[in-house]
Amino acid sequence: MSNLNTTEQDSKYSNLDKMSVFEILQGMNMEDRCVPRAMEGALKEVEAVVEALVSRMREGGRVFYLGAGTSGRLGIVDASEIPPTFGVKGKFIGLIAGGDGAIRDAVEGAEDDWEQGWKDILKFSPTQNDSLIGITASGGAPYVRGAVRKAREHGLFTSCITCNQGALIASEVDIPIVTVVGPEFLTGSTRLKAGTCAKLTLNMISTATMIRLGHVRGCKMVDMQLTNQKLVDRGTRMIMEQTGIEDYNMARELLLKYGHVRDAVDMFLATNK
Repeated sequence: MSNLNTTEQDSKYSNLDKMSVFEILQGMNMEDRCVPRAMEGALKEVEAVVEALVSRMREGGRVFYLGAGTSGRLGIVDASEIPPTFGVKGKFIGLIAGGDGAIRDAVEGAEDDWEQGWKDILKFSPTQNDSLIGITASGGAPYVRGAVRKAREHGLFTSCITCNQGALIASEVDIPIVTVVGPEFLTGSTRLKAGTCAKLTLNMISTATMIRLGHVRGCKMVDMQLTNQKLVDRGTRMIMEQTGIEDYNMARELLLKYGHVRDAVDMFLATNK
């Protein structure tokens, strides 16, 4: 037991199949409380990663998220939210072992390929301004480790998100983010606590990076895409708040004319000094 990675150790609950539904939920809830505590211990590393990403992205760099299975899917989810939230395309790129088909269905053996991760990144013509964050709960996925090794050799900034102390990948990147959440409620099912921890860490990284790059004013997403009526309404009210316009329809017309809250506010203020 002691030689196993934490993510592979037996659950503290040995009789899941004998539990009532409520007991299962209680146990899962209790285990989930470990996640924010584990993340708190890694905030300094997350801060350093964000600072590194910001400096490179100001020079035109991009961020690659790369993982297998749940880890890969989480990276793709976070990357896919950047354009609608911050109005920026092509800056965060999520890649998964096995390609896009693996988003829905497991691809046998895909995470065991040492070469494919870097090959997937090469399709985007990476430069030294780019960064790679490898996501692997165990810290041992060859698809991810092979990619970070190559990325570092080629001058990219590298980091990782892993849930095992002493994970192999931690020594292979510039700044590792290690959040040990303990054994899973369901033994080895890292889509649970480890997955939650990875998702929250990605939330922090991308959100803090975009804020530092100027895509937020106050607490508002001023560059968000207007992809539905809810967001048009939100944007309209943001314009009213930031300009003093009291006419909802007027603010909405400005928003639709310029396409973003930022542009609508700036143009209105510039012409109404």
